[in-house]
Amino acid sequence: MAVVTGAARGLGLLLAQSLARRGARVALLGLEPEELAAAAKTCGPGARHWTVDVTDDAELRRVAAEVAEHYGRIDIVVANAGIATGAPVEHSDPETFARVIEVNLLGSVNTARAFVPELRRSKGHFFQVASLAALCAAPMMAAYCASKSGVEAFAHCLRAELAPHGVTVGIGYLSWTDTDMVRGADQDAALRDMRASLPFPTNRTYPLEPTAERLVRGLVQRRPHVYGQAWLPALQAGRALVPVVVTRYARKHLAEFERRWLAAGGNNRLVGAGGAAATRAKTTEDAG
Repeated sequence: MAVVTGAARGLGLLLAQSLARRGARVALLGLEPEELAAAAKTCGPGARHWTVDVTDDAELRRVAAEVAEHYGRIDIVVANAGIATGAPVEHSDPETFARVIEVNLLGSVNTARAFVPELRRSKGHFFQVASLAALCAAPMMAAYCASKSGVEAFAHCLRAELAPHGVTVGIGYLSWTDTDMVRGADQDAALRDMRASLPFPTNRTYPLEPTAERLVRGLVQRRPHVYGQAWLPALQAGRALVPVVVTRYARKHLAEFERRWLAAGGNNRLVGAGGAAATRAKTTEDAG
């Protein structure tokens, strides 16, 4: 039995569908009830969905108890929920920046805290979706990169803590992939053109389906590190050199992209449909 957060669309939905094809009963968690209900129907008769905000620790614990009661056991938990924004740190909106950290990093911590007791009982597997952003810091993406570097470090800590209890922890890395998050970021011309100017192969957008399949293959094998693109392990091996390369690139190109971003109005929105859902959830929480 597998739990997937951020499962209403995009990578989370494909991970849930792939696990279902492999025989797993799947619980889909996310913020959008209608989309989740439709997604669950594509994951077989054993699939169910729960609407929950991963930043709400108490509510997530309640949902974890309901999932465990319904299925009897939990074998896999995929911490996939994530959002993004793009802006120079100097001009970033503090609340939007904090929301990215809250959802991506603290949401993963909450997910582990809620589900680890069940994983200890089943000697299961916790899979943390990270990103190329954990390996390669990108200018104008500080909130996202900080959050994904954070979840990588968090997963390494969690792996050590859970090893004595027979629970394994894996980390998934993927480059720019054709999701609504990336498409939403590309609506900002400065961010889109900056990404296109990056050195190959980091400037490409990769198809979602094969990326998800690569991640699930590694997930079910309980590998500690799983890569959505074949070239990412080489970047992992050379990551000590990455900040030097990125800084040299930024000296030559970043001032122009920052100027264009400011001239276009300096939009600090959370990108994509997932970002819109997270914004609505935060607005509802603040109003309550």
